[in-house]
Amino acid sequence: MEGAVARWYASLTKQSLGDFKSLARRIASEIPDACNVLEVAPGPGYFAIELARLDDYRITGLDISQTFVEIARANAAKENLPVEFRRGNASAMPFAADSFDFLLCRAAFKNFSQPEQALEEMHRVLRPGGKALIVDLRRDASYESVSHGVDAMRLGAVNSLITKLTFRYMLLKRAYTKGEFETMIARSKFHRAQIREDSFGLEIVLYKPPSAALIDPLLA
Repeated sequence: MEGAVARWYASLTKQSLGDFKSLARRIASEIPDACNVLEVAPGPGYFAIELARLDDYRITGLDISQTFVEIARANAAKENLPVEFRRGNASAMPFAADSFDFLLCRAAFKNFSQPEQALEEMHRVLRPGGKALIVDLRRDASYESVSHGVDAMRLGAVNSLITKLTFRYMLLKRAYTKGEFETMIARSKFHRAQIREDSFGLEIVLYKPPSAALIDPLLA
């Protein structure tokens, strides 16, 4: 997204700021203090900014949209929070290997043109023992569950209708099922994952073993 469409999306998702705050509190309870965090495709940067309020994490956001990078930088500066937002591709991240302790990709993986390469890059930039969380729509979600989910966002009549149509005719078609994620992960260096699903979406937790010779016991 660029230009006016990106700005509309930023305005729309800001109405769900409570969800970003809740997710930030949850993640903060699961990761060490002062760790390095990467958000892939942060959009307007709401999650990264909310997480930065909670501890002295070193947080970076990487987005392919220049408009989103500019919006996110402005949002962080307005709050006087030291979050770095950079432009870049999830399939070719501009970071050294073993750079981050935790990685989040929320509501964006389905839009990647090279999803398996993006998984490889996530594995590469995570430090040994690091963890990634992908949160996204599931393709086999019923339209009824999607409709209820959009209603819960309280977007107003017009934005609600536009969002429902976008989910129905665009986003659901791009999304993946649990089985498709399992296949992609099996071909990646992650090999395995914990996948949780509800009526609307999926949460995929990926672990990078502490070393090539060790397997995370949670994945056994």
